[in-house]
Amino acid sequence: MTLYSQADSNIRKTWFYLTGFLVFVILVGWLFSYIFDSYLVLLAAVFYSFFMSFLSYWYSDKIVLAISRARLVKKEDNPELYRVVENLCITAGLPLPKIYVIDEAQPNAFATGRDPQHAVVAVTKGLLEKLEKVELEGVIAHELSHIGNRDALLQTVIVVLVGTVASLSSIFFRISFRSRSGGNKKGGGILVLIGILFALLAPLAANLLKLAVSRKREFLADASGALLTRYPEGLARALEKISQDQSPLPGAGPATAHLYIASPIKGENRNSWISRIFLTHPPVEERIKVLRAMG
Repeated sequence: MTLYSQADSNIRKTWFYLTGFLVFVILVGWLFSYIFDSYLVLLAAVFYSFFMSFLSYWYSDKIVLAISRARLVKKEDNPELYRVVENLCITAGLPLPKIYVIDEAQPNAFATGRDPQHAVVAVTKGLLEKLEKVELEGVIAHELSHIGNRDALLQTVIVVLVGTVASLSSIFFRISFRSRSGGNKKGGGILVLIGILFALLAPLAANLLKLAVSRKREFLADASGALLTRYPEGLARALEKISQDQSPLPGAGPATAHLYIASPIKGENRNSWISRIFLTHPPVEERIKVLRAMG
């Protein structure tokens, strides 16, 4: 395999998901405009879908950084971290991303940004304190691989779109029952049924979408990062330490968990096959096994 072999594919996927989101919201808006016999509902849906797609593409990274409580650091604040990132960027042929630090004890990291020229790498304070240099290099190489493969944008856009779908499901659920209680003749029980189905299925579908782009992405970034450092053991050891650390990460939640190199939500049940289906990351044990096989 070559470094960043999935870049073009992930760019196409990003536009596919944004287009699908536009079509989905407009169709729902058309349905509700028909039920309420008002074209204003459709106009609102069109405006909302375009606005959220625009927001997802241009500002999703800033939204994620704000949610994660990350702060920008300059070279003079942490020259050692900057040297690690700079050296790996030179090797990878990537521009230097902005570097953020999250003041939390849990070792973890993520990358975001719409393209390599507007990329961000965020690491926790715990990662800097608990990892050796070769382990830190493995993590940074993994995150730079997300940037090089262009899936940093894809995974960040999905945060906004999934959150939007969840909010819409709640709104439509409430509208359904208000319409029922208000005696809407055109909508009636059909609208209630649509609202219930949407409220139940939309968040599930959105989360499955996250999973669809998450697991393969992590294996690919592991492999690309190992090729970049030429030392797979460094990343394997880092993953061991990250997975064993039980420190909480308050700024991370279900909406952003798939961004991190390993799930920031501790205590996830991995025993049943159902719970494994809904994990945002492949099991760390499998990732470590693959990395050590590369060595």
